[in-house]
Amino acid sequence: MEKALRRLKKKIDREGTLKVVRSHRHYEKPSECRRRKEKAARFSAMLTARYADL
Repeated sequence: MEKALRRLKKKIDREGTLKVVRSHRHYEKPSECRRRKEKAARFSAMLTARYADL
């Protein structure tokens, strides 16, 4: 039973289902959505730049 539950949790995590559910709990203004996406893009670019030399 525990093994099946662990597999289910991993599958849900990989699909991003839980993130979608949590994001729909409250309304997010378009400007907030854009700001959040820009922040994630900056973070991703920073990581890419940091580890580009490796």
